[in-house]
Amino acid sequence: MYQSQIIAADRQRWAPPALFFAAILSGSFLLFLVQPMVARMALPRLGGAPAVWNSAMLVYQALLLAGYGYAHALGRLAPRGQAVVHLGVLLVAALWLPIGLMAMDLPADAQPALWVPWLLGLSIGPLFFAVSAQAPLLQRWFSAAHPGRDPYALYAASNLGSFGGLIAYPLLVEPALVLKMQSGLWTAGYVLVILLVAGCGLALPRMSATAVAATASPAPDRRTIGHWVLLAFVPSGMMLATTTYITTDIVAMPLLWVIPLGLYLLSFSIAFAENRFLADVITRFAPLQILLFGGVMVGGFQGMPYFNAGVALTLLFTISVALHTTMYRKRPAPDRLTGFYLMMSLGGVLGGVFAALVAPVLFDWTWEYPLLILAAGILAPQALLIAPLARMWEGDAQRQRILTLAVALVIALLIVFATRDVMAFQAGQGRGAVFAAIVALGLVALGRRLPFAIVLAGALVIFGGFQAATISWQGDARTRSYFGIYTINGDAKVRQLSHGTTVHGMQLIGSPARERTPTTYYVPGSGIGRAMRAADSLFGPQARIGVVGLGAGTLACYAHAGQAWRFYEIDPAIVRIARDTGQFSFLRRCLPGAEIAIGDARINLAAATPHALDLLALDAFSSDSVPMHLMTREAFASYDRALAPGGLLLVHVSNRFLDLEPVVAAAADAGQWRAVKLTYLPGPKLKEGETVSAWVALSRSPESIDRLKALGGPWQPLDRRHGFTPWTDDYSTILPLLK
Repeated sequence: MYQSQIIAADRQRWAPPALFFAAILSGSFLLFLVQPMVARMALPRLGGAPAVWNSAMLVYQALLLAGYGYAHALGRLAPRGQAVVHLGVLLVAALWLPIGLMAMDLPADAQPALWVPWLLGLSIGPLFFAVSAQAPLLQRWFSAAHPGRDPYALYAASNLGSFGGLIAYPLLVEPALVLKMQSGLWTAGYVLVILLVAGCGLALPRMSATAVAATASPAPDRRTIGHWVLLAFVPSGMMLATTTYITTDIVAMPLLWVIPLGLYLLSFSIAFAENRFLADVITRFAPLQILLFGGVMVGGFQGMPYFNAGVALTLLFTISVALHTTMYRKRPAPDRLTGFYLMMSLGGVLGGVFAALVAPVLFDWTWEYPLLILAAGILAPQALLIAPLARMWEGDAQRQRILTLAVALVIALLIVFATRDVMAFQAGQGRGAVFAAIVALGLVALGRRLPFAIVLAGALVIFGGFQAATISWQGDARTRSYFGIYTINGDAKVRQLSHGTTVHGMQLIGSPARERTPTTYYVPGSGIGRAMRAADSLFGPQARIGVVGLGAGTLACYAHAGQAWRFYEIDPAIVRIARDTGQFSFLRRCLPGAEIAIGDARINLAAATPHALDLLALDAFSSDSVPMHLMTREAFASYDRALAPGGLLLVHVSNRFLDLEPVVAAAADAGQWRAVKLTYLPGPKLKEGETVSAWVALSRSPESIDRLKALGGPWQPLDRRHGFTPWTDDYSTILPLLK
C-alpha cells in the first residue's frame, strides 16, 4: 500500500494536472481554429452559399461524434494501451499535414450538400477525427493518473480552448496571416499536441483491461441517457437558431455568427467548472429569464436591432448554462464519462441537424426559435423563488390541478385580448399591461413545470408568435430557403421584397408604366441606372448584359430589344418569387423568358465563354452580409475574363455595417481597373420607391469610364484607404471595414 502511494505520488510529480490541462486546451484550440480556416479555403471552390457553411458545420459535428465514439470504444483497453493506439492514430493522421483542400475539379453546378462532406472529409477528416477525441479521452486518462480528482473540470478547459480558437481566427489569425501561413501555424500546433499527449500517456498507470472493468460503476439507464441527449439537443439547436434569428430578423452583421457559437462554448466552461457559484446562480434564475427574454424576443422591439440582438444572445447563454449545468449534475462516474460525452455529442448533432437542415424545410419562418425556447423552459430546473407564492401550491393534487387550470384560463384570456387587434397591440396598446400580467403569472407558476410551460407558451404566442403565424397563413407572403427568409408585404400601391431586415426589391402597383418603373437602389439616377441607360451609347443596341443577384427582377426593366441579358442567382427561391409566383411582374413585363443561371455566380462565370459580356452588375449580397469570395482579386480577374475589352463592371457597395469602398478600390488598383463611384441621395421631395444607394463603376478601359462620366451624373473618385490590403482568396478580413 505504502509503495503504491509512493509510485502514484512520483507519477503526479512529473505529470502534473497542468500537463493534461495544456494538452486538452491545445487540442480544442486547434479543433475550432481549423473549422473557419478550412471553410475559408473552400469559398473560392464551392462558393459562398449558406448551404456550404451548414454542410461544413454538419461535417464537423459528424466527425466530432465519430471521435467521441472512438474514445468511448478505446475504454475496453488498458490505459497505456489506449495511449499507444491514440498516438498511432495521431501519427497516421499527420500524413494529411499540412492542412489544405485536396486538388479536385468540381463541376460548375456542384451541390454543397454532396461535395462539401466529400471534399472536407478527404481533406481534413482524419486530422479532425484524431484531435476531436482528445477531450473525453484525456479526461479518462486524468482520472486514471490522478485517482480521486474530478476529471470533468477538464471539460471546462476544453471548451475554453475551443472558445479561444474560435475567437482567435477572425480577430488575430485571419487578419495577420495568409492561408498558407495559417496552415503552417496549425501544423506546428498539431506537433505540439502530439508531444503533450505522449507526456500524458507516460503518466498512465500499468493496469490491465480486466482490472479496469472490475472497478466499473453501474451503467446508466435508458431514461438517463435520453435525458442527456435532450439536454444537449436544445442548446445546440438554440445556438444555430439564434444565429439564424439575429442575422435574419435583427442585424445581418458580418462575424455575428461567431458570437452565438462562442457563448455556447463558454457555457460549457461555466457549467463544468470546479467553482459552482456562477453556474448555480445562472441556473436558479434561468426560468425567469427565459420567460422575460424568450417570450418577448419572438416579436422583438421595432427600431432597436442591437438591443434585440443583445437580449437574444443573453437568452442563448442563459439557456446553455442552465441545461449544461443540469447535464453536469447528472454526470456519471468518471469511468463512464466517455459514454456521457458520446451522448452529449449525439444530442448536439441532432440539434444541429434540426436547426440547420430540418427547420428550413419544415418552416417558412424561424419557428424553431420559439419551439426551442419552450423546450428550454420545460427542461430548465425549476426553483421556487418567492416563499409566499410557493405556499399557494401546497395541498393535495386536486388543488394543484385547479390552480393550473386557473393559470391556463388567464393565459387564454390574455391571448384573446392581445390578438383582437394585432397591429394596435404590437404598436403598444395594452402591451405593457399584458407583459406585467405575464410576469406575475410566471412568478406564481415558477417551480411548477406544467403551469410554467403554459405561461411561457402563452407569452410566445402573444409577443410575436400569433403575428408571425398570420403571415404564414397568407400563403406566398413568406418564403424560406437555406439562404434566408424572404417576406413580401405591401398594399394596393406598393409591393416590397425583404430579406431579413433588408429591402431587396420594391414594385409600384397600378398602371403598366408604374409596374415597369425601377425603384430602390436601381432608380434611373443611381449608378446602375445611369450605366444601364447608357448601355446603347457605350456598347451599341445589341449590348450583352449580366446581373449577379436577381432580387425582385427590377433591373430587367432597363432591357431594350436586341440586348442579350443573363442573370446569375444562387437561390432558386428568389427565382420562383421573381418569375413564377406572379408576386412581382418586372421580368414578365420587361424581359419575358429571361435567361437565369442558378448557382454561385463566380463558379458559373468561370465556366462561361470569355468576353461574353459588355456590362456586368454585381449585386449579390444576402441582406447586408458580404460574400467575400466575390470581392477578391481573383474574383475581379474572373469578371475581367467575362467582360469584353472596354466592358463595364458595376459593384453595389451600399451596406449598413461595412465600408466596402476600400475593398473595391484595392481590387481596382491591383487589377489596374479605372474606377469611379456614384452615391445617389434622393432630393428633398422623396419620390415613391427611391432609396439611397452607392455604386462603383470599373473598367480596364479608361475611355469607357470617361464616356460614362460624359453622359452625366455626379461620379467621384474612390476612397482609397491608405495601407488597406486587397482581399484575395488567400487573405481577407472585414475588421478594418466595420462602421
